[in-house]
Amino acid sequence: MTSSSKRKEESHLLNGAVKQSTWSKAFCGNAVWEEKPQDEFLDVIYWLRQIIAIILGVIWGIAPLKGFLGIAFCVINAGLLYVYFSSFQQIDEEEYGGTWELTKEGFMTSFALFLQVVWIIFYTALHFD
Repeated sequence: MTSSSKRKEESHLLNGAVKQSTWSKAFCGNAVWEEKPQDEFLDVIYWLRQIIAIILGVIWGIAPLKGFLGIAFCVINAGLLYVYFSSFQQIDEEEYGGTWELTKEGFMTSFALFLQVVWIIFYTALHFD
């Protein structure tokens, strides 16, 4: 079986409906996440956190934020993702190990991306001679 025909089979459900992609479910409120691949929703949380880190890093670098005010990223990042999975997606947090597990999913890598890669590079490039 070729990979393209295998993908076509995987994209159709038994009732003839087309399976929704992960990212289309991510931006649809109250999407239905499959029971078994719980990693699918955790992957969405992880990558959304990375996107937030890049966006906030650029903003923090352009607006010369520094010190403790710059570390407010932690609160904003955690808060945005909490609102996303509790209000927008309205999932049962206990299925994924509780609120804390979803809140910390990919947090340290996003913090490193924000701090070491984006914020510092943009701040240094724009505000130092």
